[in-house]
Amino acid sequence: MTNTQTKFGAICLLLAALMAATRFNHFGSAVALPDASLAVFFLGGLLLTGYRRASFAAFSVLIIEAGVIDYYATSVQGVSDWCMTPAYWFLIPTYGSLWLAGRWVALRNPMKDSSMESKGLIEMGLTAWAASSFAFVFSNATFYLFSGRFAEMNMVEYASRVASYYVTYVSFAMLYVGCAVAIQMIIEIVGKYSACSQLKSH
Repeated sequence: MTNTQTKFGAICLLLAALMAATRFNHFGSAVALPDASLAVFFLGGLLLTGYRRASFAAFSVLIIEAGVIDYYATSVQGVSDWCMTPAYWFLIPTYGSLWLAGRWVALRNPMKDSSMESKGLIEMGLTAWAASSFAFVFSNATFYLFSGRFAEMNMVEYASRVASYYVTYVSFAMLYVGCAVAIQMIIEIVGKYSACSQLKSH
C-alpha cells in the first residue's frame, strides 16, 4: 500500500469515526459530543479532493454511514423518529453542498504544507461558515416543506422557532473544522521538522 493510499484511508477512517462518535446527539450533553456531521462532510471535501474518484466513493460511504446511524438510533436505541420523513432525503444535497464547499476551498488553497497563508485560512473559515449556514437554512426549509409535520404552522412562525438554533448549529461545525485544520497543520510541521532532522543527521 502506497503512502497516498494510507493517508486516504486514515482520513476516511477518522472522518467516519468522528461522525459515528457524535451523530447520536445534535447539541451534545454532559457525556456526549455535539454532532460533527456538517464538519465531517466539509472536511471530506477539503481533505480528499486530491483523490479524484475515490473522493466520491468516500462521500457515498459517509452518506450511507449517516443513514445507518440514524436507522440504528431510531429503530434500536429508541431515539425519536420525528425527523424520519420524506424530507430526510434532502440531507444528501445538504451534505453534498458542504462537500463541494470544502472541495472549492481545497482547489483554491491546497493544504500541501503548513505554510497555508492567513488569507487562505480566512477564506476557508468564511466558506465553512457560509456552507454551514446554507446547510442550516436548506435542511430546515426542506423539512418544513416536505416533512408533513407543519400543516398548521406558517413559514414565518417556523423560521422564528428554528432561528434560535442557528448559532449553536453553525458554531459546533466551525469548531470541529478549526480543530481539524489545526491538527493537520501541526502534523505537517512535525513531519517537516522530522524530515529536516533526518537530513541533517546524515
